[in-house]
Amino acid sequence: MDHAYLKKLGFEQKFEQEAELYDGLLPVRVSEQHRELYKVIGPKGEMQAVVSGKLAFRSSDNLDYPAVGDWVMVDREDDHGGNAIIHAVLSRKSVFERKAAGTSNTAQIVAANIDIVFICMSLNADFNIRRLERYLAIAWSSRAKPVIVLTKSDLSRDVSGYLSEIATVSGGADVLVSSSMQEDGLADVSNYIREGCTIAFIGSSGVGKSSMINRLAGREILETKEIREDDAKGRHATTHRQLIVLPGGGIVIDTPGMRELQLDACDLSRTFEEIETIAEGCRYRDCTHTSEPGCAVRKAIEKGSLSQERLNSYLKLQKEAGYEGLDSRRLEEEKIKRMFGSKGEMKQAMRFAKNKNKR
Repeated sequence: MDHAYLKKLGFEQKFEQEAELYDGLLPVRVSEQHRELYKVIGPKGEMQAVVSGKLAFRSSDNLDYPAVGDWVMVDREDDHGGNAIIHAVLSRKSVFERKAAGTSNTAQIVAANIDIVFICMSLNADFNIRRLERYLAIAWSSRAKPVIVLTKSDLSRDVSGYLSEIATVSGGADVLVSSSMQEDGLADVSNYIREGCTIAFIGSSGVGKSSMINRLAGREILETKEIREDDAKGRHATTHRQLIVLPGGGIVIDTPGMRELQLDACDLSRTFEEIETIAEGCRYRDCTHTSEPGCAVRKAIEKGSLSQERLNSYLKLQKEAGYEGLDSRRLEEEKIKRMFGSKGEMKQAMRFAKNKNKR
């Protein structure tokens, strides 16, 4: 097994140590997922793979199955003799997840084992500060570093105005301004890309994620589509998540546009840090910041140091994430859950620790 090549794919010591627990199996990384069929990449290139019956049997929910960006253990180096069989998913170091569409209330992994999340938002009619808050809440919870990438700057006459508005919600995240059409800011984006580093591109359809990846790759490897002129909304060019190894080093994950992003796990304490800091001065620990006497948050709104829109967004996401009304013990449990990313992640970590102690 060519470990030097695996390191180019992001195979860190953490994964290498865990992979040693699986005798006779080889580590590869998931590059695409199409229902029950996967594409994985290793030293011999890409190959098709399927999940073993045993792994499927002991998987309790979607989070236990492989996702794009995962490191998995397979039984062969190539698929010339048939599809590779995935026998295990290695513990994830980070995961960007959302609530799946529909009413099933299940979680869906968008990308796993990422170092940086590029939150892409275009500077046109599609710009939405409340949606940015939502992206940031999930990104901070993912255990990856969020970076806000403002695209299509050539379409805006007031970039500084957008930057001022973003500064009120960014929570210290880096902000980059770019235009794929003119390649402005592409050098700033490239500064984040290095060998072994994985970056997930997240954002609505039509914001220029695929175009930017094409520029970084130096060739047209992803399909792109023009936005609708009447409302600046994009049309889906990317239909599935895809991991791409850049020629100059680094790994990117392109994702389909997500206009609606429902919360599963999120970090509101980082995204709305100023509100939670102000709330420490409230008279009651379980203050809802609506009508209670001695509410420091309401006083901040009256003084103009906090906007009602910002508070409304905080309360909405708090309710959606299921944090509303939780006492300190249950909030702490949720923080522990966020550290692992999901219940499935926690079980993976516990299995890894158990097996390691047996050695």
